[in-house]
Amino acid sequence: MGGDPPRFLVVGAGLSGAVLARQLAESGCPCDVYEDHPYAGGHCYTKRDAETGIMVHRHGPHTLHTDDEAIWAFVERFATIWPYKHLKRAHTGGEFFVSPINLQTINQFYRTALGPDEARALVAREAAPYAAALTGPPANFEEAGLALIGRRLYDAFYRGYTIKQWGIEPRNLPASVFGRVPIRFDYNDNYFKHNRQGQPVGGYSQLVERILDHENIRLHLGRAFSPRDDGAGHAHVFFSGPLDSYFDWRHGRLPYRTLRFEDERSVGVRQGCAVINYCDETTSFTRVTEHKFFSPWEKPEATLVSYEYSSDWGPDDAPYYPLRLTKDRSLLDAYVATARATEGVSFIGRLGTYRYIDMDVAITEALAAASTVLDCVRGGRPIPTFFIEP
Repeated sequence: MGGDPPRFLVVGAGLSGAVLARQLAESGCPCDVYEDHPYAGGHCYTKRDAETGIMVHRHGPHTLHTDDEAIWAFVERFATIWPYKHLKRAHTGGEFFVSPINLQTINQFYRTALGPDEARALVAREAAPYAAALTGPPANFEEAGLALIGRRLYDAFYRGYTIKQWGIEPRNLPASVFGRVPIRFDYNDNYFKHNRQGQPVGGYSQLVERILDHENIRLHLGRAFSPRDDGAGHAHVFFSGPLDSYFDWRHGRLPYRTLRFEDERSVGVRQGCAVINYCDETTSFTRVTEHKFFSPWEKPEATLVSYEYSSDWGPDDAPYYPLRLTKDRSLLDAYVATARATEGVSFIGRLGTYRYIDMDVAITEALAAASTVLDCVRGGRPIPTFFIEP
């Protein structure tokens, strides 16, 4: 890069924005990072509870997990990662089961003592009528679930939870959503399959703060961003906020689900694992998180659990999960077209690309975006609007 390096503006101090800013800064490009909250971390924001001292995942539970050694090495530059196995349970019909569904779940649910092959055959028999009724790939979440595990397991573990989580009938969700949760025919109860799994000692907010701690980065907490006023003085803007908000919702609001949390404090242990899903539709909350299990190196006498409630997003709510329903695709397409015609800004991260992505994916995409940006700067080429197709 000849002459003075360009100065960039990154909007949002979540994981995507922090990683992108760090990579640009280490290559000599100064960055301003605007964050309208008084803290860094985005949706993985963590904070110690003043009463119990427990590190709380304030926007819901998070676990670092990946098979990419480069991603793991990057994170370990900024935090000590404690090895962690995410054990999750599901409550349905008055009983607690291993989640995701595995051989123990199947035997407990059907009151059997089957081996892996027998259990696989049982589930196949349960699913066979629904699979046979399909004339092509499953058209929605419910068809995908019934064709894979049958009516009884589907109703017990998925139907009610999905209605509460997404606020719509499962048959109105894309079939791809069902594929996010594994079904196992062994006794593996580790929720994630990746080789690397852990929790950052010090919490996720500290991790993000350390990523942003560089001489070429100026972090502005509590700083709102205005597309009309803040682009001047920066060679390019990288926006990780909600895609539609950048354009003042000119085409309408993209639909999200939001979350509400209610905390309870006590002593000892409340539920014995980090997360329990409550699958019955009659239970108003979707899951309960006991935060002390995410910090197994700490041994507090107290405990804190958070009850999580999902609801439709409103203008004053935090956007958590993009719905991405087929009926809303034209709205998303309108924003993408508008974004592509807008010079000087790129859209990154979960909210900027209107997708649900895990933390390892956010890091991977931010690293790749930084590489693309630096190549464009060196080659004198325009920086793309989107690095990943929404």
